[in-house]
Amino acid sequence: MTYGAPAMTRHRRTCRGRLAATGAIAAIALAVTPGIASAHVTVHPDHLVRGATDVELTFRCPNERDAASTTELRVFLPTATPLLGVLTTPQPGWSSKVTTVRLAHPVETDDGEISVAASEITWTATAGGIAPGQYEDFDVAVGTMPDVVGPLVFKALQTYSNGEVVRWIEVPDALDESPENPAPSLTLTAPATASSSTSTPLAVAALACAALALLGVVTQRRRRSG
Repeated sequence: MTYGAPAMTRHRRTCRGRLAATGAIAAIALAVTPGIASAHVTVHPDHLVRGATDVELTFRCPNERDAASTTELRVFLPTATPLLGVLTTPQPGWSSKVTTVRLAHPVETDDGEISVAASEITWTATAGGIAPGQYEDFDVAVGTMPDVVGPLVFKALQTYSNGEVVRWIEVPDALDESPENPAPSLTLTAPATASSSTSTPLAVAALACAALALLGVVTQRRRRSG
C-alpha cells in the first residue's frame, strides 16, 4: 500500500499510539505480577541493632487466596538466640497465645538468669479473619533482642479457612537466593562505633591548638621587630 505524506503521518501516529498502549499494558502486567508473587509473611523492621531493648516487631500477613480467608498465623521464635520479654497486643477480631520453652542455655541479664523464653506465637481469628485482597499486621513487644550479629529467622505457618496451610519456612542460601516460601527474617547489626563521632571534635581541637601556636609565633616576631 502506498501512502501520501498526510496519510503516512497519520499511519505513523497510529502505530506509535498502539506501541505506547502495548508498552503501558506490558508495564502494568510486570508491575502487578511481581507484587502478587512476592506477597508473603514478613517481619518489620528488617534491621535492628543487636541487643536492642524495648522494640516492637510487626509481622505482616497478606491473604494470597481468592476464595478463602486467613484464619490463623503461627510464628516460631528462635530459642538458640531467644527474644526476652515477649508480649502481644490485643488485636480486634483475633486471639493470641504465647508459648514458652525452657532454654537449653539460660541467658544472663542485669536482672538475673533467664531460663524460660517465648518460642511460638499463635494468632487465631475470632471473626472473619483476613479476607482476600487484604492483610493484617500483628505487633509484638520485645524487651531485649539477642546480642548477636546476623540474620534472625522467624518461620511461620499461615492457615486458610479452607484448611490449606502455607509454610513460610524456607531460608535463602547460595543454591536458592529467592525461595518460593521464604521465612520472615531480620538482620541484627553491630552498634555504630564512636570513632566517627569523636573524630570531628578531636580535629577541631587540633586545629585550635595549631592556630594558637601560630598566633604565638607571630606575636613574638612582632615584638622582636618592634
